[in-house]
Amino acid sequence: MTIVTFIGAGSTVFARNLAGDILQRPALRDATIRLMDIDRKRLEESEIVVGKMARTLGGHATVETYTDRRRALDGADFVICCLQVGGYEPCTVTDFEIPKKFGLRQTIADTLGIGGIMRGLRTVPVLWDICADMREVCPDALMLQYVNPMAINTWGIGAKFPDIRQVGLCHSVQGTAEELARDLEIPIGEIRYHCAGINHMAFYLRFEHRQPDGSYRDLYPALRQGYREGRFPKPSSWNPRCPNKVRYEMLMRLGHFVTESSEHFAEYVPYFIKRDRPDLIERFGIPLDEYPKRCVEQIARWESEAQAYREADEVVVKPSHEYASEIVNSVVTGAPSVVYGNIPNRGYIPQLPQGAAVEVPVLVDANGLQPTMVEGIPPQLIALMRTNVNVQELTVAALVEEKVEHLYHAAMLDPHTAAELDLDQIWELTGELLAAHGEWVPEWARVGVKGAA
Repeated sequence: MTIVTFIGAGSTVFARNLAGDILQRPALRDATIRLMDIDRKRLEESEIVVGKMARTLGGHATVETYTDRRRALDGADFVICCLQVGGYEPCTVTDFEIPKKFGLRQTIADTLGIGGIMRGLRTVPVLWDICADMREVCPDALMLQYVNPMAINTWGIGAKFPDIRQVGLCHSVQGTAEELARDLEIPIGEIRYHCAGINHMAFYLRFEHRQPDGSYRDLYPALRQGYREGRFPKPSSWNPRCPNKVRYEMLMRLGHFVTESSEHFAEYVPYFIKRDRPDLIERFGIPLDEYPKRCVEQIARWESEAQAYREADEVVVKPSHEYASEIVNSVVTGAPSVVYGNIPNRGYIPQLPQGAAVEVPVLVDANGLQPTMVEGIPPQLIALMRTNVNVQELTVAALVEEKVEHLYHAAMLDPHTAAELDLDQIWELTGELLAAHGEWVPEWARVGVKGAA
């Protein structure tokens, strides 16, 4: 019997999608799904959704709920983490509102930048606690980690718990491939690609269309031509606030397309969000304060959906494009699959530092995760990745060494923050954020650091 434990199962929509994918697999229809969360109301809602989903599919799955994490982990084969430490309120609101006082505006603030640094500071210690429990009650389990900031989390886990088997999972690689296929009006099944980098800043090294004779045609010329002619990007139905121009512009400058969305990417670089250039915001359609808007919308939408799920006799299961079920199925059955996963760098991308979280193709079968090496990534892409890796490395160093100074150093080296603020402002902003987060961050991080040594 396969036991899959969800930590943060109160993220009901995510738990629904991942559990639904798992329960649709013939080999996993009798699995035990353990849902764990500290929010009893959200946990109850997830239990209703997943339970009805299991009954709809007609299998013999067992659905259990826990508020005790250690009990939920005991004997698990797979641990899926989908938690958010500090939630939308108070922590996400704090991550946006305090920087705005300094003139620093953000779009998502969950991966890099001052918002990503603070989120990593809140999140990694919780993931370490989960790993400590896993080491004792399910040491052979595989952690599938869906938590942002993905790269900081993955690096942090690898630094302190190298014995825990883990992979960080994101839908940006396969999701962006589908977006580009839509722009090109080519079925995604006719496209092949090879991709590598770091989470949210991986690049398609090849993006090709299969021809009738079995050969493959490079699609980059068509993407560049479509952007020059104003045909690409096509309007996005899932996020009309962001027209995806940032990534096409970076394609024209770098020669390769990046995997994460334009609203994300705009705050990973110093080129697009500038307080004295409102024309850039307009030209590239950059949605400032996008993540808080999404949170408010999702909370409101869930209120109506939760009631509908309570009243429904059955829950229709729609497959998602997340990798979790594919990994679980491959490990359980031995049927091989290839996913894009985030793992600590053990020479998989020789051009990036050892230990850094890298996103590469990973073969999965009964032997578990087998990452592949990717060499020869163009130097301009590696150089841009390093600007983000610097911030990740210093944030992880702060966490591992419990040195609050490195949080300030990370903020200093963040591309967007450094482009907008001077050193005194960066120091003051970082200190104010640490104070505002209070008990949400480790005790050693609540001590301020003066600007001059």
